[in-house]
Amino acid sequence: MATIVDSNDAPTVPRGRPKSGRVWKPTQTSRHSSVVDMKPLRSSWKKKQEERARLQLIKQLDREAKDERNQQKAAKRKREEENKRRREENEKKSQVVQKITRIATIKKMKKNKKMHKKLQVR
Repeated sequence: MATIVDSNDAPTVPRGRPKSGRVWKPTQTSRHSSVVDMKPLRSSWKKKQEERARLQLIKQLDREAKDERNQQKAAKRKREEENKRRREENEKKSQVVQKITRIATIKKMKKNKKMHKKLQVR
């Protein structure tokens, strides 16, 4: 059996090809059951309070930013509605109006779809 000598002069047996054919997998150095579980680190009461305060501050800042966005949206919506209303008023003012005195003409216009649109009650 051939041995390979490492830098620390300890003879080691060369690793053979695994039976499964998975040559890329590392060899098992220790059993899973021998791994000692570490107890989770417990944070102090002071650290918990600081973390809670930090999270509350973040939430408050988030709430304020959301409120500001909502206010901006509401203001924009209000401006758009006002502009639309003003535009419609200006259109009505600029329309050329012809007074029709004959009732028969009005009845004819109501029957015709194109003319019906022109009949607007002010």
